[in-house]
Amino acid sequence: MDSRTGKAVRLGRILRPETGRAVVVAASHGVMSGPPSGLKTRDEIETVFAQLRDADGVMVTPGMIPVVEKTFIGRDRPGFVLHLDWKNHARSIYTPGKDGRSEGVLAQLAHIEEVSACGIDAVMTYMYLGQKDTALEQAEIARNTRIVRECERHGIGVIIEPRSALEGVDPDALSAKVMSLYCRIAADIGADLVKALWPGSVEDFAAVTSTCYTPVLLAGGAGGEDPHSTLQLAADALRAGAKGVMFGRRIFRAQQPARVLRALNAVEHQGQSVEPALQYLEQ
Repeated sequence: MDSRTGKAVRLGRILRPETGRAVVVAASHGVMSGPPSGLKTRDEIETVFAQLRDADGVMVTPGMIPVVEKTFIGRDRPGFVLHLDWKNHARSIYTPGKDGRSEGVLAQLAHIEEVSACGIDAVMTYMYLGQKDTALEQAEIARNTRIVRECERHGIGVIIEPRSALEGVDPDALSAKVMSLYCRIAADIGADLVKALWPGSVEDFAAVTSTCYTPVLLAGGAGGEDPHSTLQLAADALRAGAKGVMFGRRIFRAQQPARVLRALNAVEHQGQSVEPALQYLEQ
């Protein structure tokens, strides 16, 4: 027996064996950016989570676990994903002109031993690169590498989301050229899955996925008001070679998250195009 079996079991709860794809709901925005619309109160959190049964995985913060743990307990439940780190994306709210994305390294929110004991299937960690201070870049590489190796010992999956410390400053910070480099670094460190932002087109995203031999999940970004655009983005990501999506606001801000999930599953796992999948929004 070894930890490779444990990791295979855990990742198999997220990536469906029959398709090799996943629809993961990211619901951990509060720790980075403050209470998000749709998940501001405990009542809203419980209401949304009651509609996430059809997700392949759901990502939460450590503090959310006691509130939503029943989402993960039992058969045919979503994979259990933990948002492992913190950086203050909301610094500009109370310090005008400051952007926490460019400041320092990230803080880890839980020890991997605790993650293992909790029954978590995978952790997600950010990897911020592009800082002017190369020591910060080195620290981020070292931090992510350490997490990957610790998770390997415990049989836990790792999702790395590469980001640029120059987002909002450099217009090319999230270009296909940059994201291809960052995603490949994540794969070479040992990530089991890579979460990547949309660079603007199917062609550009294909340039990212084709040079990353680890499965890539598309990050959703802002949205949620228009389910049609959510389905179109998911379909475009598949065309570009993605192995699924990791959407947050596009799902938990929707009027009916369960219906959006069913429609996304039709696109991701049944191979339906956007127009036929729209029927699930009415059921």
